[in-house]
Amino acid sequence: MDTIELDIRGQLCPATLLVALKEMNARAALLRKGEVKLRFLIDNRDAMITIPESASNMGYAVAVEKQEGHYCIVIAGK
Repeated sequence: MDTIELDIRGQLCPATLLVALKEMNARAALLRKGEVKLRFLIDNRDAMITIPESASNMGYAVAVEKQEGHYCIVIAGK
């Protein structure tokens, strides 16, 4: 499975959510087939809530990890 990493640290919501939604929609078929997963690096606390919530509502598996100075959100097909 390929991992696509997007570093959107320094951006604020709703820009972070819009970037995440655009990437999820652009790769929806690959995500659902399990061929790719998206990994977002964020440092905005609002995005830590909005991105996982939106991905989950779209039917994707979501994992959030706190790392030093930022968060990592991984989105994959179920």
